[in-house]
Amino acid sequence: MSCRVGCGACCIAPSITSSIPGMPAGKPAGVRCINLDDDNLCRLFGDPKRPAVCLRFDHDPELCGDSREEALTILARWEKETG
Repeated sequence: MSCRVGCGACCIAPSITSSIPGMPAGKPAGVRCINLDDDNLCRLFGDPKRPAVCLRFDHDPELCGDSREEALTILARWEKETG
């Protein structure tokens, strides 16, 4: 299975401490990445400016669950447990 189109959970739930285009200090957990469009698609997908941390995100049933809502819940819980 590949990423769910329009999910964007990995661009919202986790904190990102590295610089992101438009967010030089990264982003806190639960905050939408500035590069996530209104359809929850990454504007940097395929762009060489896309940060390495974002490139490492890939669909994983353990992280993504069966729905966008489940992915947000799982990623938020992992963020809390590891943060």
